[in-house]
Amino acid sequence: MKPVVGVFKSRSAAQSAAVKLVPLGIPNDKINILTPDITQTELAQLPTQAAEQPGMGKAMGATVGGAIGVAAASTLPALLGSLLVPGVGPILAIGLAGGVLGAVAGGGVGAAMENSTTEGLPEDELFVYEDALRQGHSAVIALAANDQQAQAARGALEAAGAESIDRARDMWWVGLRDAEKETYQTHGRNFAEDERYFRCGFEAAQHSANRGKSYEECRARLGDRYPGAHEREPFQRGFQRGRAYFDALRKRANPNRAPR
Repeated sequence: MKPVVGVFKSRSAAQSAAVKLVPLGIPNDKINILTPDITQTELAQLPTQAAEQPGMGKAMGATVGGAIGVAAASTLPALLGSLLVPGVGPILAIGLAGGVLGAVAGGGVGAAMENSTTEGLPEDELFVYEDALRQGHSAVIALAANDQQAQAARGALEAAGAESIDRARDMWWVGLRDAEKETYQTHGRNFAEDERYFRCGFEAAQHSANRGKSYEECRARLGDRYPGAHEREPFQRGFQRGRAYFDALRKRANPNRAPR
C-alpha cells in the first residue's frame, strides 16, 4: 500500500477532498480523515475505554492508554498511532466507510510518541502532519494500491486545495524561526550562515526514532541520514534545540512526566 496524505485548513475541506478519491478506485475503507475539529455531541458519543473497541491490537491499546477512546478500520491503527501528539487534544478519526471511527486524546501521550509505530507515513514528515493538527488543520490519509494510483490521489488532493508537504514544513519553521534565531545569536553566532545546518538538526530531533534522545544516543543514525552535516556544530546545536522543543510539547501535555 502507498500512503498519500493531504493537509487541509478545515475539516469540511478535508471531507470534500476525501470524497474525490473514491472515483480513482481507492476503497472507502482505505480513506480516512484526522481532525481536531470535534463537536461536543461527537465527543459525548464516543466510547470511553479504548480496550473495548473492536479491531484494535494489544499494542495499540497499550499505546493509547487512558485516551478518550479509539476505534478504527484495520488500515488505520498504525497511522493513527503515529499521529498522537501532545498539544492537540482529541483527534477525531473519520472513515468514509463507516463515519466516525473514534477519537484519541492528544494530551498525556508523551511515552506513546517514543514507542508508537510509524508504519505507513514517512518518519521524517510526521512532525509536519502533527503540527498541522496542532494548528487546527485536518489531514486526509489514503492508502493507494500502487504508485500510479498514489500519483492520481496526490493530484486529486492538490486540486482540492491540499497544502504541499514542503509548504507545511516551511510554515512550521516560520513559526519557530525568529525565536530560534534570537537564542542562537545571543552567543555571538551567525544565524544567517548557519541556519541551513541548524534547521536540519532541529528537524532531525523531531524524527520518531530520535525524539527525546540526546545527540550522542542518535549519533550513528544521524551519520547515516546526514553524513558530514551531523558533525557540524550548528547541526548539533539545532538538534539540542529541537529536542528541547519536543520535550516542552511533551511536558505541556503531561506535566507530571519526569524528564529522561
